[in-house]
Amino acid sequence: MAYSLLEGNEAIARGAVAAGCRFFAGYPITPATTIYHNMLNLLPPLGGICLQGEDEIASIGFCLGASMAGMKVMTATSGPGISLYSENLSFAIGSEIPIVIVDVQRLGPSTGSATRGADGDINFLRWGSSGGLPVIVLAPVDVQDCFTLTLQAFNLAEEFRCPVFLASNKEIGMTRESIDLQKVATPGIVERSAAPSNQPLLPFGVDPGQQVPNFLPIGNKVLVRQTSSTHGADGYITTDSAAIARNQERLENKLLSAINRFSFHEHYSIKHTDTLLIAYGVSARAAKAVFKAQKRRGKPISLLVLKTLWPVPENVIQQAARDARRIVVVEMNLGQYIREIKRILPQKQVDFCGQMDGRLITPARITEAVDHE
Repeated sequence: MAYSLLEGNEAIARGAVAAGCRFFAGYPITPATTIYHNMLNLLPPLGGICLQGEDEIASIGFCLGASMAGMKVMTATSGPGISLYSENLSFAIGSEIPIVIVDVQRLGPSTGSATRGADGDINFLRWGSSGGLPVIVLAPVDVQDCFTLTLQAFNLAEEFRCPVFLASNKEIGMTRESIDLQKVATPGIVERSAAPSNQPLLPFGVDPGQQVPNFLPIGNKVLVRQTSSTHGADGYITTDSAAIARNQERLENKLLSAINRFSFHEHYSIKHTDTLLIAYGVSARAAKAVFKAQKRRGKPISLLVLKTLWPVPENVIQQAARDARRIVVVEMNLGQYIREIKRILPQKQVDFCGQMDGRLITPARITEAVDHE
């Protein structure tokens, strides 16, 4: 055994390096700063680059440039910085630039409470870009998830050429736990598909049966075109409505059509129960405690822990709720993801257990919600 005592932020940094990340840029912000500190220690000995931008806008811009040059990249921030990422996030979506973005959430709005956790950015991560096109958002529960989901995030960013968020929060990122990284099951490493050298380059063209363009880095001997404007397969700006529609549909479908492949979750199913508890993030730990306690009390419930939040894993949610009469959704906010649950399960009773006051949701608070109809 080779146990290490790691906080979630350090596990994310180690996961990034294990995934092949060799470029990090960020701006100090509580409670994400220790990711930057760890990358500053880890990357230079490996020949990687770690930069502090003059602000969050510059930091994500540095990352996008390095990604276009072929590097695996990551940045990390908290709520105030995520809002500044928005324009470059839209650029990454439209120009299909792989990037992993860590949001170690803190209590908002605005600067809020820098040392208090929350899950108040969940909808912003999905909808905080122009155009409304989907992104991938993964939500770790503990330190082990911070490591393994970071690996998954890089794989997904490379495969689908898109931004992938890790929706952590202060309580996960700055809590230390013992973990044996050598014993953790990890996925194989994915690299973006390289453009063939014997064919003319269409920077946004896709081969038959594919939905993601092959990649050629900028800065080599072949001209590579990039644009943040609406474009055709050749990368030139276009106002042709048919070409624009085809590209927009592809950007949407490349993620929505594949969601079942990366619907990460834990499902604890108990037969003949009428209540399903749904949780994500650090609140899932309290939900697991309630699941075990209810079973001991002779009042068992089922539990679904979501680790993929966007695109919404509808099939997972529908299957888990199939035999339940009542759904209780736990969130460290005033009710964001519950709207998706109500949309997916219109015939079910959906109740909310949440708060956004800087405190963790306790097992007692969840038990009260489960017992009270």
